[in-house]
Amino acid sequence: MLSITKIFHFEMAHAIYGYTGACKNIHGHSYELHVTVSAAGDETVYIPSPGFMADFKDIKKWVQAAVIEKMDHSLLLSPDFIAANPTVSAFKNLVIFEAEPTAENLLIHIRQMLVNIFPENLKLIRLKLFETKDSYAEWAA
Repeated sequence: MLSITKIFHFEMAHAIYGYTGACKNIHGHSYELHVTVSAAGDETVYIPSPGFMADFKDIKKWVQAAVIEKMDHSLLLSPDFIAANPTVSAFKNLVIFEAEPTAENLLIHIRQMLVNIFPENLKLIRLKLFETKDSYAEWAA
């Protein structure tokens, strides 16, 4: 299967309610998101002019609008965390996230944001969300 991947970076803070480790406190990460798409076609012949499965600039535009602009420099907290720490509701960049904002749950959410944004000829087949340089969650179709 032929596929292409575009990599995105964003900054985001979160806290994990009910966790006993350091991540129970508000802290931030420099996230790296890999978005991989594929297109149906004969993989034994060259792609006709202009030779793209999809233009990387278009993928960037679509993902920036659907995900990055909404998550970059935000603070994601669950309703449970906010209920236990009501003063955080005053933060201007607060996004109330329906689950605990772990890498796994963020990836489920990002997939939901992206699943219908691509043209019919492209299929979202893989997502990787790096929370640190050596820790990530991954989804594959």
